[in-house]
Amino acid sequence: MAKGKDEHRMLFDLRGGRRGQVVKVVYALLAVLMGLSLFLVIGGFNLAELFNSGTSTGDAAKPYEEQAERLEVKLKKDPDNPDLLLSLTRAQVNAGNAQVTVEASGQQAFTPEAIQAYEEADQTWSEYLKATDEPNAGLALLMSPTLLKLGEFSRTYPEADTNVKAAVEAQRIVAEERPSINAFTTLAYYTYFTGDFAAAEKAEKEAKKLAGGKSEVEAIDKQLAEIEKNARRYIAAKEKAEKEAKAAGGSGGGGQPGTIQPGENPFGAGGGGLSGP
Repeated sequence: MAKGKDEHRMLFDLRGGRRGQVVKVVYALLAVLMGLSLFLVIGGFNLAELFNSGTSTGDAAKPYEEQAERLEVKLKKDPDNPDLLLSLTRAQVNAGNAQVTVEASGQQAFTPEAIQAYEEADQTWSEYLKATDEPNAGLALLMSPTLLKLGEFSRTYPEADTNVKAAVEAQRIVAEERPSINAFTTLAYYTYFTGDFAAAEKAEKEAKKLAGGKSEVEAIDKQLAEIEKNARRYIAAKEKAEKEAKAAGGSGGGGQPGTIQPGENPFGAGGGGLSGP
């Protein structure tokens, strides 16, 4: 995650001509295909509440964009005000959510404008964390899937890792402040994709402590076992790509270290993606 405005590198460059060529990473795909099934089994998680399921864009985002502009003016006078940074982060995420469309198939499509708004929220969230000693759990709950979504649109494995680790940090705030089965299973799920399996298993154990009975424990075991398996496949693909990039370094082989190439997704999925020109 970015440490400041000067250090923050936008992952989705609207000035380039590659809108339709952004390669999707497995993280957010799993959030839909497997994470959702996990939370449906053990209760409570509604993806539509996190990403606007309406089809309106443009005008729907204007109120949030205008709110963000007003907050930015105030922050010029008081740049370290955590309340202003909190409100700005929320406004930027809401602006992004308002520009998410739903295709005829019912699948969500994230416009370039939505991704840009999420990147701006990522930057402001980073500044907010530096400005407060007591991060707001509600804002962290909003940011953790947003950061995971940015992982999906990362162009390199290092960028994806940065985003997923940031999602873990946000979700850890949620789990500590609002402990629940969902909070800890989500934390475990995200953490598996960082490669820190011990930490993921620790979060899984915390979820099981809160389970209401044997059936819930079995559901957690089943779903997180599948997530762990897919996480290991992702990490293996990442390590292979990084090894190949290192071997090709300086040889004119092209690509930056850990570049995600089409077809490298170990799940072979191609759903979702960007909409817009």
